[in-house]
Amino acid sequence: MQNLEAFKDLLKTTHNVVITTHFKPDGDAMGSSLALAAYLKKKHKNVSVITPSDYPTFLNWLPGNDDVLVYEKGKTDWKALKLIEEASIIFCLDFSALGRINDLAEPVKNANAVKVMIDHHLDPENFAEYVLHDTKASSTCELIYDFINLMGDKCLIDNTIAQCIYTGLMTDTGSFRHPSTTAKVHFIASEFIAGGLNTNIIHRKINDSASVERLKFLGYMLSEKLVVLPEYKLAYFTVTNEELKRFNSQTGDTEGVVNYALSIKGIGVA
Repeated sequence: MQNLEAFKDLLKTTHNVVITTHFKPDGDAMGSSLALAAYLKKKHKNVSVITPSDYPTFLNWLPGNDDVLVYEKGKTDWKALKLIEEASIIFCLDFSALGRINDLAEPVKNANAVKVMIDHHLDPENFAEYVLHDTKASSTCELIYDFINLMGDKCLIDNTIAQCIYTGLMTDTGSFRHPSTTAKVHFIASEFIAGGLNTNIIHRKINDSASVERLKFLGYMLSEKLVVLPEYKLAYFTVTNEELKRFNSQTGDTEGVVNYALSIKGIGVA
């Protein structure tokens, strides 16, 4: 992060902080947001995590989830907009363009708060005063680990923060299968395990908590909708609104189909 010392001074005098992440947040988005929130609360900050949409229920176990404000027009929009307006710092996590937060884009852009972007995606927009960006990072959770270290607060990483960071490391690397799984990723995970983190529980909560409807949806998509083009090393599927309604599909249900598609021999990781 550029101007790190200036940011440290800013954080010392800051009280109200908002953290937001991309539309339809995944494990890395929610893991990084809640890890950062837990860290900042230890620094005695008033922290609000606001998501621009709902997210998979298999992430609801994450520490701090009950305090997350899901932005919904006509329901929670007034509260979210008030928090954004009153914030001194807005952290933008796991996205590099304001369009990725949909209806929150304009309020965040126009807010007087200092913006901080922490992300690992390509082609970042120039909307933040402070940036921690690395496309070689496996996940934004890896960068949150780096951020806490840069702040000189590694000693504040407890089991709560470790659970959140590990969730992002695991999900964004495909359970440590993708090429983004570096020695550093394993080092961070090993540190957490040595500190007493039960990674088995995290894997079970994320991967083994499917509803009957989700399993039926997964089976239908794999047997009826998956198209494999081995000559192009490509697999894809389409789903209609009627099919989503038929299986009472919830946010995140399609991730299982994607993971199976990526594991097909000859296809590899997209």
